[in-house]
Amino acid sequence: MPPQIRLHQILDWDSPQQNAHLRQELAAGLLQPQAHIAPKFFYDKLGSRLFAAITELPEYYPTRTEAAIFAEHLPAIRQALGEDFTLIDLGCGSCGKAGNFFHAGVLPSRYVAIDISVDFMRDSLQQLKRELPPIEMIGIGADFTHELDLPDDLASERRMFFYPGSSIGNFSPQDAGKFLQRLADNMDASGGLLIGVDLIKDHALLEAAYDDSLGVTAAFNRNLLRHVNARLDADFDIGDWQHVAFYNAGETRIEMYLEARRAVSASWPDAAGRSVRRFAAGERIHTENSYKYSPERFTALLASAGFANIQLWTDPRGWFALFFARPPQQEFKRPL
Repeated sequence: MPPQIRLHQILDWDSPQQNAHLRQELAAGLLQPQAHIAPKFFYDKLGSRLFAAITELPEYYPTRTEAAIFAEHLPAIRQALGEDFTLIDLGCGSCGKAGNFFHAGVLPSRYVAIDISVDFMRDSLQQLKRELPPIEMIGIGADFTHELDLPDDLASERRMFFYPGSSIGNFSPQDAGKFLQRLADNMDASGGLLIGVDLIKDHALLEAAYDDSLGVTAAFNRNLLRHVNARLDADFDIGDWQHVAFYNAGETRIEMYLEARRAVSASWPDAAGRSVRRFAAGERIHTENSYKYSPERFTALLASAGFANIQLWTDPRGWFALFFARPPQQEFKRPL
């Protein structure tokens, strides 16, 4: 019998209403002059597994560097979190980072795992519950980047939001500020935010992390088209596309694209019959940005979003940072 976990607000990707919305979003992005696909579509079940493999690659420094920061500063992090808190894991994936946290003795009274890849999240959460049965565990299938819908019976006190891995870099700085503000609005002064942030560093290190020698990141990027084909009933030929990633120094971000190897077209059904998008050789579909920050810039972003009492831990090379911040003394506000 599977371990008892509670599931809430499960995102049903295949419900008629949700599927119609996702199809509309995908089609609109693909038909823009600069075609784009939102990064959330990376994370079907296979995409989630491929990303888990990426985190094990030697070139992908963020995961192991962040883990080293946790290990080095665990007593200070434990003190910041305090006791009897609810850990709300945004984009939990395999639940591995939270699991490492718990096995190191940082134990919440309740663990809330939120992810857009519902099946992967459910399987991961059940495995974690087998390992740590005393912790109450709740799974939420949702796209939390647009709205944050938490259970009504989840107390506002002692909410600790956990957003590791520098996924905040997928937002533009302006949108990151709005997202952080939504988090601040979902906690009272006893809550907090523990967030991982990738820092600006040598371009070669950054580009290798997003274009590894084994081609796992390329497979992760190209799998996006397989998911689009299934979701949109499109006919992209994955062999026609190659992975491209580079650092844009002016915007301090990694940019990822799928680039057409030759002149190609793709189509999908619509109300009028079929939509067709033609791509010239070398034309690109934008799939992800990953912004990098200086410690000063991200501290300012947290402050502008309403956070205070900001603490920072980093590694000796200054490659990655963990921030912990609390909202100032204020009345708890539920989002509109």
